[in-house]
Amino acid sequence: MRINELHTMRQTCLSLLLLGAFMLQGQDSITLEKIWGDYIFTQKRVPGFNFMADGKSYSRLEKNEIRRYDLTTGKLSETLLSTNALKAQIGSEIEVDSYAFYDDENLIMIESGSEPIYRRSSKAHFHMYDRKAQKTTQIRKGDKVLYATPSPSGSKVAYVYENDIYIQDLKSGQTTQITTDGETNAIINGSADWVYEEEFAFAQAFHWSPDGQHIAYLRFDEREVPEFTMTNYRNELYPEYVTFKYPKVGEKNAIVSAHVYAVKTKKTVTVNIAANDEYYIPRIRWTENADQLMVYKMNRHQNHLEILLADAASGTTKKILEEKNKYFVEITDDIRFLSDDRFIWSSEMEGYKQLYLYDLSGQLIRKLTKGDYDVIDFYGVDEANERIYFSAAEKSPLQQQVYSMNLKGTDKQEVIGDAGTSNAQFSSTYDYYVATTSTANVPATIGVYDRSGSLVRNIETNDKLKSIQKKHGVQPLEFFDFKTSEGVTLNGYMIKPADFDPSKQYPVFMYLYGGPGSQTVTDSWKGQNYWWFQMLAQNGYLVASVDNRGTGARGEEFRKQTYMNLGHMETMDQIEAAKYLGGLPYTDADRIGIFGWSYGGYMSSLCLLKGNDTFKAAIAVAPVTNWRWYDTIYTERYMRTEEENPDGYADNSPVNFADRLEGNYLLVHGMGDDNVHWQNSVEMANALIKANKQFDTYYYPNRNHGIYGGVTRLHLYQKMTDFLMDKL
Repeated sequence: MRINELHTMRQTCLSLLLLGAFMLQGQDSITLEKIWGDYIFTQKRVPGFNFMADGKSYSRLEKNEIRRYDLTTGKLSETLLSTNALKAQIGSEIEVDSYAFYDDENLIMIESGSEPIYRRSSKAHFHMYDRKAQKTTQIRKGDKVLYATPSPSGSKVAYVYENDIYIQDLKSGQTTQITTDGETNAIINGSADWVYEEEFAFAQAFHWSPDGQHIAYLRFDEREVPEFTMTNYRNELYPEYVTFKYPKVGEKNAIVSAHVYAVKTKKTVTVNIAANDEYYIPRIRWTENADQLMVYKMNRHQNHLEILLADAASGTTKKILEEKNKYFVEITDDIRFLSDDRFIWSSEMEGYKQLYLYDLSGQLIRKLTKGDYDVIDFYGVDEANERIYFSAAEKSPLQQQVYSMNLKGTDKQEVIGDAGTSNAQFSSTYDYYVATTSTANVPATIGVYDRSGSLVRNIETNDKLKSIQKKHGVQPLEFFDFKTSEGVTLNGYMIKPADFDPSKQYPVFMYLYGGPGSQTVTDSWKGQNYWWFQMLAQNGYLVASVDNRGTGARGEEFRKQTYMNLGHMETMDQIEAAKYLGGLPYTDADRIGIFGWSYGGYMSSLCLLKGNDTFKAAIAVAPVTNWRWYDTIYTERYMRTEEENPDGYADNSPVNFADRLEGNYLLVHGMGDDNVHWQNSVEMANALIKANKQFDTYYYPNRNHGIYGGVTRLHLYQKMTDFLMDKL
């Protein structure tokens, strides 16, 4: 009998003994089928929660109908659009995917038959329903389009079809094509290209002006961007090839320009960006003045951001604000325009992400938030009462509370000060808000509160899930911190094995992500992986996670110190974390494993290879294995190009260290991954084979970066669990 077979039998016996002990104690075992098959552990949230303009009610999509509810009582007020009315208007049944209100909530844009394209983009059928007239108009009858968006008055709808922008007049039915050069893998109008969508986090790239007289849009000329081809297998004679433009490190990006179309004159002007080098346009935003468009211009190194104010009629611009950073400038949506030509803007100019008040000439009026903490989310401005609302990691980088403050930068108040992690959604009048609060050990409670902070009612308490926790004998998630050999304090959490006995020694299973600005160690509910970790704890593993240098909520210097050297400090920190955990009296230092997905898969690979004397096993799902194979915007933001930073790339790409493999390695990837291409794992396999290193691998045809669909997740987690039971 082979050694690994003996090890497998030992692990199986241990698992059966532990599970048997749980059953004897009257507690149910956690299984993969319950987690990823039946999904009985899923935390309940409030789907489709949309505040109405009155600030006292909200609407939800239920049973294919749009219904209005009273916010304070939760009682149904009226059905805004019934299934029967919709069928009568359209002539056939459709399944509503989403909806949005326009024109004082008289118009409802209905989306159906949605087909995802990439992470944020999709095409669908759109219908506009007029509640007063009880009339439905289809947008571009018979075709699926992207981003159908009504004008502010609701008289027209703009959309993207086959890379061009169109306007449909709802009254006359007349359609106007405002761009004509759209072409697949060549020219895109009004929609982001792949890399902008993924890394600047937007897909729709056109916006109506506040008065509906102009449309501002971005045009992407991607003709010189190199192409990437994915292969899908559909049980046909030949596979399907999907080719799209994907700029990898150092390659050409799309040439992006901003334009403004005048609805009345049907003329288009080009915004003067004053291009003297390669640049990005990561945002365009209309101000409250319908004649002024704000344009963000950023250099390719992403360390110099200019804010331009463009005249809608002429396209002329003036620079009103700029930021330069020795590392890079993060692009966010933290901007709100006030009615008096002022705006609120977030910046890290003083070492932490804070909020500032400016006028439209670019003059700083005052700093609003103050302190050595990061603002996490900027919710908005209640102009009537001159207060802003935001969340921040002020008490601890592990927690997040919600605050308000006046526009003078004083009278800061806790809106939600509970321990753990809280966020809020405010009504249009700010008279009410819905608060969601969870901790690492308690799933979310969702409640309605009034302006004074008094609880009006609970919407969801997740009491059933809490009961399931007790029934399944979960172990508490415990926080800890430790100091590295370089004197850096790192935060972590652990879940100790069931029936923990400090006199015994347990294998350690570490989970990480570790990428710039990310966090896994937060006092918040952990989702489905929480239950997998609890299952492993029931099977005798100590599960732990540590946030390395470069992660979030600890200020700019902590987050950006990995600049130009991604993977180096992070790997050192994770190896030290493993040694710290392995040095505890109740752990087995010879049985430490690590798991990560995406950036986490990159990190778990590096840890196993560079820490081959520390880690016994690693699971890498969808990892980057060489930064030269990833996209321009993300990689160059943190690393610049390979030509500028050859050592940074060479010293921190797992594919270059395949010969160091000593432990057990499971490499997993989706073959339809448009983000981190399967190429990364194929080349990693090539390097391991060249080094004559044995490894395990799983690949998932047609699955993207998330590797899901049907029983895919159950299949994947079964493999990962079996690997751990056998190899760790």
